Amino acid sequence: MALALCGQGRAVAIIERSEFPRRKVCGEYMSAVNLELLDRLGAGAAIRAKAGPEVRRVALFASGPGIDAGMPRAAGDAFGRALGRDVLDGILLDAARNAGADVFQPCRAVTIISDGENAAVRISGKDDQRVLAAPVVIAAHGSWEQGKLSTNLPKSSAPHDLFGFKAHFKGASLARDLMPLLVFPGGYGGMVWTDQDRMSLSCCIRRDVLARLREKSGALSAGQAVHAHIMASCPGTVSAIGSATLDGEWLAAGPIRPGIRPRFADDIFRVGNIAGESHPIIAEGISMALQSGWLLATELARFDRWDREARVVAGSRYSKAWNRQFATRIRTATVLARIAALPQSAAAMRAFVSWFPESLAIGARLSGKTKALPVPR
Repeated sequence: MALALCGQGRAVAIIERSEFPRRKVCGEYMSAVNLELLDRLGAGAAIRAKAGPEVRRVALFASGPGIDAGMPRAAGDAFGRALGRDVLDGILLDAARNAGADVFQPCRAVTIISDGENAAVRISGKDDQRVLAAPVVIAAHGSWEQGKLSTNLPKSSAPHDLFGFKAHFKGASLARDLMPLLVFPGGYGGMVWTDQDRMSLSCCIRRDVLARLREKSGALSAGQAVHAHIMASCPGTVSAIGSATLDGEWLAAGPIRPGIRPRFADDIFRVGNIAGESHPIIAEGISMALQSGWLLATELARFDRWDREARVVAGSRYSKAWNRQFATRIRTATVLARIAALPQSAAAMRAFVSWFPESLAIGARLSGKTKALPVPR
């Protein structure tokens, strides 16, 4: 997003809460259409130089042996790849800084007050506080971010809430071109090779199931309990990481908030998870963050002056473009996630995929992995 706006000659300020590099709960996979987008923004070469191998096959690891199918190709016979968020975010932030963006890090927005023409954003860092004035404010924080801004979502404590976990492994036996979907009681996940010869395992699990696992597991941490649960439920996972070693600690975050939210409200634009979020079962989180930022930048580029009227028009156009690009994949993810959460889903899904392996490729296509971004008009 910042790179695209800097490319338009705009003055851009980035408020980033964390110091980089930092690890983050994320599936870390990027579909091929995003690599093309990153090429347009000038960051593609740096990302390709560090990313893991091409993902040419998808698979299902459930209650029995794994079943795989070919990953659908994007335009130009391209395939997606994965890159650790500790690496990806650093590359993008450095590129934005080199393009002219002012970076405030570690820092966070405390209040946002609009007078109709500009917004006054009060930010707080380690050493000082200041107020930034800007005609356009864009929220790009996660859906589980807590705070008092109008873009922050209320807390949730429902039993069916999903919590996300992520860990890296070294010495895994997973085929280098394979990205399997893991289905286990109470949740789902995925594995993929990323940078530095690391394999990433990310997953979601219901709050009530996690609570029961922790009661049974005694001294194990939440991440360790989830790891043991997956290993006991998914034979394919055992063959992939049974002899692998954990690289760093398990990370956890959540609850995740799948669904479609306002993309422009209270005179603030939203991109990424705070605009709308798919169930991670389709591994499209990074894609939606990158692409939603590009869609918004494309609409903002239509205006020389971003007054209130221009922002409203841009917000309306952006919301419609966002729906066209993402609504189908969010609905697909919702259906798949609900199926995966059923008590007998692992065996049922494996039986269906065994009979119809191509369903894996169809699901990948419906999730948007080959859907190119629209050309600006």
